[in-house]
Amino acid sequence: MKETIEIRWHGRAGQGVVTAAVTMADVLSSEENTYVQAFPEFGAEKRGAPILAFNRISEKPIRSHSQVYYPDIVVVTDPSLLGMVDISSGAKDDTFFLMNTTYDIPLIRERISLGEKKIYALDAYTIATDELGRAIPNVPMVAALMKITGLMELEKFKEKIRISLGKKLRPEVVEMNMQTIDRAFKEVKEG
Repeated sequence: MKETIEIRWHGRAGQGVVTAAVTMADVLSSEENTYVQAFPEFGAEKRGAPILAFNRISEKPIRSHSQVYYPDIVVVTDPSLLGMVDISSGAKDDTFFLMNTTYDIPLIRERISLGEKKIYALDAYTIATDELGRAIPNVPMVAALMKITGLMELEKFKEKIRISLGKKLRPEVVEMNMQTIDRAFKEVKEG
């Protein structure tokens, strides 16, 4: 792992983007010698307005509390944001992108000028709708992010997220989310 990994999440208010960043931090905070931050940037946005959330993950205590301007990873939880907001702002040469989309990755690469940057895609809306009955992409996106970063193995991640989700969800909803995790680990693809 890099000494510090900075993640910028792009989504829409009400879709669980902030919850995704917080859940990821909650899961990783239980790891020894891992320091995490999760925080949103939003004002008085209405449901559906574009918002940002951020994570920092480090092997050392984190002293910075500013927005993430130069992300290592960009996560886009709503495909309608592609072309609407500048998701590549501040992206470094080695920044990679994880997108909730059904679009063809070469089309995305061309449409938003990502050049040779690494792009991963997942149809998180379909996974969530199939397993939860609602298009809430946050848990499948966190799971896909865990897989592609290698920050945590599947079984350990499931154990930790079961505890995290259990703090706020009914047991049957937690179990439905476990299905979204299995599918996200299998269905995320690189393009």
